[in-house]
Amino acid sequence: MEVRELDHLIIRFAGDSGDGLQLLGSRFAAESAHLGHDFATLPDYPAEIRAPAGTIQGVSSFQIHLANRRVTTPGDEPEVLVALGPAALKANYQRVRPGGLLIVDNAEFNPRALAKVGFDTDPLHDGSLDAWQLVALDLTAQAVEAAAPFGLGRKDAGRSKNMVALGLVTWLFEFPTGPTEAYLTEKFARKPEIRDANLAAFRAGCALGEASGAFRARYRIPAAKKTPGTYREVSGNEATAYGLVAGSHLAGMPLFCGSYPITPASEILHVLSGLKHVGVTTFQAEDEIAGVGSALGASLGGALGVTTTSGPGLALKTETIGLGVMTELPLVIVDVQRGGPSTGLPTKTEQSDLLFAVYGRHGESPVPVLAARSPADCFDTAVEACRIAVTYRTPVIMLSDGYIANCAEPWRVRAIEERAPIEPDFATEPNGTTADGKPRFLPYKRDPETLARAWAIPGTPGLEHRLGGLEKGETGQISYDPANHDHMVRTRAAKVAGIVRDIPPLKVDDPSGQAKVLVLGWGSTFGAIATACDNVRAGGGKVARAHLRHIHPLPGNIKEVLTAYSQVIIPEMNLGQLARLLKSETLVDVTSYTKVEGRPISTVELTEFIRTAVEGRWGARGRLGVAAQDKAAKPDEGSAA
Repeated sequence: MEVRELDHLIIRFAGDSGDGLQLLGSRFAAESAHLGHDFATLPDYPAEIRAPAGTIQGVSSFQIHLANRRVTTPGDEPEVLVALGPAALKANYQRVRPGGLLIVDNAEFNPRALAKVGFDTDPLHDGSLDAWQLVALDLTAQAVEAAAPFGLGRKDAGRSKNMVALGLVTWLFEFPTGPTEAYLTEKFARKPEIRDANLAAFRAGCALGEASGAFRARYRIPAAKKTPGTYREVSGNEATAYGLVAGSHLAGMPLFCGSYPITPASEILHVLSGLKHVGVTTFQAEDEIAGVGSALGASLGGALGVTTTSGPGLALKTETIGLGVMTELPLVIVDVQRGGPSTGLPTKTEQSDLLFAVYGRHGESPVPVLAARSPADCFDTAVEACRIAVTYRTPVIMLSDGYIANCAEPWRVRAIEERAPIEPDFATEPNGTTADGKPRFLPYKRDPETLARAWAIPGTPGLEHRLGGLEKGETGQISYDPANHDHMVRTRAAKVAGIVRDIPPLKVDDPSGQAKVLVLGWGSTFGAIATACDNVRAGGGKVARAHLRHIHPLPGNIKEVLTAYSQVIIPEMNLGQLARLLKSETLVDVTSYTKVEGRPISTVELTEFIRTAVEGRWGARGRLGVAAQDKAAKPDEGSAA
């Protein structure tokens, strides 16, 4: 059979939420990693624990974009769809690029199942799928036959159809079989019949590709060129957990995480709970308030306190975050954003907590806010959050979101020694004197450069002091003096504002040096912006791009960067929160590009929007004309992604 070489592949696996789609997709990603591809993944699943089987609402999916070059997004339009049933096909086939490949498990294509998802006729035979290459196979029957020797009932045996599908695509794209066989052997070592059934199903899928005669060719994707080093696959939540541990080690402090499980942040707590051997203590609290309270208490005791949550939980934590501002203790709050308000879209992504993170507390209580841009970048952002929290004695909010939290990409592992240490600089002796000249400890005596207060661990001999939510003076005594309160409020604000000295200038990627349009983003829009700008440049357009990690305070050169371009576009998965913040902070007008669909921004649509700006198709007052907006929102079919 002919073997064709591809430079990339976007493939989506879809089925009922009980079909093992996340395992199927993650194993395909792991096989891709063994071959040295660059890749990005996008898991997607219902919010319900037991979503209704056979319905569109119950469909789960996993998409992976792999290539022999740099990959920044999981892709817009899959070129291959593996659909394990009518609902999976109905929910996804129209997103597949015309001419793409549909691999369908046809076991359940009966009138009742078809009607349940809105198919009036059988799409496998009525010609409605003629725009794609269709391969319909009974993967469920293959699974049942493969598992027959191991004593499983038909229902249990049929569950291994995900392994038949994995074997089929492993064969189709010439992936190695060894890593998955080793994984299944280890995963189900204590359940020999399940292990053997899954291995048999996987091997049956590998054999089915050749035996079916349904495919015109097999495909091979060469490895990507990468910086030499040790790589591993990592999700955003995993990278966040490892970054928090690295930050605590760089500071020479134990890590304490007090959290209440909440989608999509729970995995951070799960990962940290398995790292007790490296000085991590975890506490699964009874609620969000207890979680953040325990973390702040741990910081009081000399640990690095961390709490993890999503938007609804951040709302409950705000009072204790304010206490952290008043007591000036280090505290890292990780907010993995999701669709809101209220319960909203708990398993879908959004960037709608930005203004809440910056402003959402009572009183004058500024805190630094950082945002990670990709799964691997969650590690570096978490380390930076720890550095700022410890150095400046302040709560720090790190923003992630459901997209990068659950997605995965290759991550180059670096030795901890390659990173600069973080100095907690605990007080060990008195730093002041009493009125009669005796040594004493002044808890709010500050470092003249950082304005960070002195930090003494309770129980240190001779360094007794008072902390709490009431306003204090330098001595730690409660003070209701108006002038002192004004001084302390301004000092705390100046401390956070002064962090700008430690923030690198915002870098702009402008290869031509002649761009008039700048695309500025934050958080997980990084991949879509990078791909869209590359697409525009490939067509001859001149566009610059930049990305923010530090949201509050902003980099010191932010206004200089914004005013250097005639048009600044801010893509966000909200209704323009960064745009609003930048306008208020810099008085520079910017153009918002906003989506709140519960999924990442489309690179196809963003490419057209940017191209429209670069080509000067703008209406009055520097805004897109109505026709141009319509075209940007609904690009021509077949537009390059």
